[in-house]
Amino acid sequence: MIELYLSKVDETSEVEQAGKTYARVSYKQTLSVQDMAKHMAEHNTIFSEGSILGVLTDFFKCVREQVLMGNTVKVDNLCIFKATVEANPLETLYDADQDKVATATIGTLAEGQKTGPAVKTVKLLAQSTGEFTREELKKDVKFAWTDKAKAEIAAAKGESSNSDSSQSGGGGTTPGGNTGGNPGGGDNNGGGDDDTGEND
Repeated sequence: MIELYLSKVDETSEVEQAGKTYARVSYKQTLSVQDMAKHMAEHNTIFSEGSILGVLTDFFKCVREQVLMGNTVKVDNLCIFKATVEANPLETLYDADQDKVATATIGTLAEGQKTGPAVKTVKLLAQSTGEFTREELKKDVKFAWTDKAKAEIAAAKGESSNSDSSQSGGGGTTPGGNTGGNPGGGDNNGGGDDDTGEND
């Protein structure tokens, strides 16, 4: 069950979403690799928590190694890991005036430079796949309001908050939101909490 809280975009914000309220996920806790190993060991497996932790730790190291080699790593029914770059806007591949060529390196272009390092930064991209694609998640997700959100909804109706305002079932596409900050929350206006890609 995913609990949702309500977040209103500042009414004074100069964005289209100003004054609007959005549902956001209320995350309960962050699980470490060790927490996940312990959880997995409790699923009637023959492997100990330590064994699982060792395998997971080695797996993550190998994923990083493969990504840095320019490979993609697909974990079925979870996500595809790969490196992506934010590129510099090169005007030319060779600047004869400065005798400078485009280089496959990370850096910034100085003001007035027409060419130089091709990459501004590099980052990890995780694309959902299999059972973790948006369409698949919609089928199984269940939502409920946090107690605070229930109280806010009840107050808006002029009622007490003892009624059950939970909602369940798939297909919840309520846009995200935050107070002030990025309009609509996340990196896509009204769209979510992260910038991970997705393979459908």
